[in-house]
Amino acid sequence: MLTFGVTALIVAVASFVMGLSGFGIGLVALAFLPFVMSPVVAIVLMTLYALVFSVALVVPLRREIEPVRLTQLLIGTVLGTPLGVWALAVLPASVITRLIGVVLVAITALEWWRRNPRRLTAKGWGYGAGVLAGVLGGAVGTPGPPVILYAAAQEWGPRAVKANLLAFFIVNQAVILVGYWWTNLLGADVLRLAAWLALPALVGVAAGVALFNRIDAARFRQVVFGVLFVSGIVLLLRG
Repeated sequence: MLTFGVTALIVAVASFVMGLSGFGIGLVALAFLPFVMSPVVAIVLMTLYALVFSVALVVPLRREIEPVRLTQLLIGTVLGTPLGVWALAVLPASVITRLIGVVLVAITALEWWRRNPRRLTAKGWGYGAGVLAGVLGGAVGTPGPPVILYAAAQEWGPRAVKANLLAFFIVNQAVILVGYWWTNLLGADVLRLAAWLALPALVGVAAGVALFNRIDAARFRQVVFGVLFVSGIVLLLRG
């Protein structure tokens, strides 16, 4: 019961971050879930929740989606996902855990050093970001960083950024889940666990949406990335 309670709390907090920002459920959850369950199960579980929540959150923002601008990203993610899924299926759990740690530390470094590119509109950048997102999403459940960096470099307002990220994640996560099903990583055990944790996940995402305009976003972001950095170091060291 203690393990389940901790797991439910992690899922609720990660879902809260997604409801607040439109992304981050995998980043936050995978910083902690490998301590209480197999990292492979954690990755598949969070991919499933990410797809469901992305569909729900994008509905009120659907008019902000720019399909033409997403084309390169979507083509890239379809090409990159098989490699990531293959890696998750064949690599040892300790390697996957360390890969998650590396990704968390790298993302935190980019955030703290403000290395976001100003403009990535040249032809080809979208394909590259999409491929990398597919590989990272399939292998370690964190497709967001390359696409978030790409979106930050476009001339999009906050609502457009959130809408287009969510639209991308719907396709990205759907393709990844098909790969997980094909390689027998998405099975009845994961679906049962997803059902058991559905309530804390729903409460978390609903709270994030409700508090979107009431929280100091900058301070909240600093706390989240600080926690991600510490967790990434621990995962990297423990394997």
